[in-house]
Amino acid sequence: MSTVDHRSAVAAETARFVTVATGADLSTPVPTCPGWTLTDLVRHAGSVQRWFAVLLRGRIQQPPTSRDVELKLPEETAGYPQWLADSLVEATGAIDAGDLDEPMWAWGVDQHARFWVRRMLFETVVHRADAELALGLPVEIEPALAVDGVDEFLVNLPNAFMFAPRTAELRAAHRAVRFSCPESRWLVRLRPDGFGLEPDTDGPADATVHAATAADLLLLLYGRHDRTADAFEVSGDQDLLDHWFTHSQF
Repeated sequence: MSTVDHRSAVAAETARFVTVATGADLSTPVPTCPGWTLTDLVRHAGSVQRWFAVLLRGRIQQPPTSRDVELKLPEETAGYPQWLADSLVEATGAIDAGDLDEPMWAWGVDQHARFWVRRMLFETVVHRADAELALGLPVEIEPALAVDGVDEFLVNLPNAFMFAPRTAELRAAHRAVRFSCPESRWLVRLRPDGFGLEPDTDGPADATVHAATAADLLLLLYGRHDRTADAFEVSGDQDLLDHWFTHSQF
């Protein structure tokens, strides 16, 4: 069970993102999101928050049939950091509109309103890191937050095929990959019919990736780091790892 207060963390991470974007050249390319500038990155992050706010306010019980949402985009690029801050206000109002333990449709495992708050959090965390990487700034993610992000990613990835179709190819004849960092570890089993997390015992894995920090592991799983970097100790079946990283991005 996560110890992270997802509501408070969304607010804190959005504020950090706004600070990074304020005063920056928003035409700066974002290498970790090819083809995007900081303007695109901020617009995406704010749009996600406003879209999730629509879902949360409705506490929807089935997949939405439309993604239309009033974004209220600023006329000038310089207004985007404040617009992102205003997106948080919209999201916070929706988060507080009801009990987060209420049942609600979600594409992930947790079929409650709280799923969307946690998902919003890590959308914000990763894209805040994208902005910092683009500007040559240090990226810092608190260990507990990063551990929760790794768990959220690996728990929900088997359900991401609707927008990440390559995850459907994450199959193998019962091969196991262990991901670890100083604070925790996870074992993913690839089966002929799919893949998913399993309780991590002390048994062997076919491939292992150990990260120097939980933040490094989180950014690796999201494709923001390369596993050949000094922050990672990698062993075992490299073809299996190639297969994982080629098909696990979303």
